[in-house]
Amino acid sequence: MAEKMKLEIVTPYSKVLDELVDEVTATGKMGEFGVLPGHAPFLTSLNIGELCYKKDGQAVSMALNWGYFEVQDDKIIVLVETAERSDEIDLERAKAALGRAEDALKKLTPEDKQFKVYEAALERALIRMQVAGKAARK
Repeated sequence: MAEKMKLEIVTPYSKVLDELVDEVTATGKMGEFGVLPGHAPFLTSLNIGELCYKKDGQAVSMALNWGYFEVQDDKIIVLVETAERSDEIDLERAKAALGRAEDALKKLTPEDKQFKVYEAALERALIRMQVAGKAARK
């Protein structure tokens, strides 16, 4: 069994990460899951959420925006719309996005076409704030 896994995170615009890591946790459609070296192959979809990986005992958190997560032969490929490390997130911008989403949702009902759009924006802002907070605590 390998001691490390290759983790690649790719967005439509760039390869965000290409590292050898010890473990990965992420948020899938069915909840949070973890992957260690030697994990069985699988493919799952990702929700808006946090991905955390450990490399040489150091934990790194990232905010992800929807995508797919594949494990095959100690290689993990994550294809997502966006991915931001905790130290890249502008906390004030995330707070402003949260406020805009909350204001919009107050005026809408779940039947409105825009409700799900603002609900996702709210979720993204909350995850970005959560992940950014981890960088602030380091």
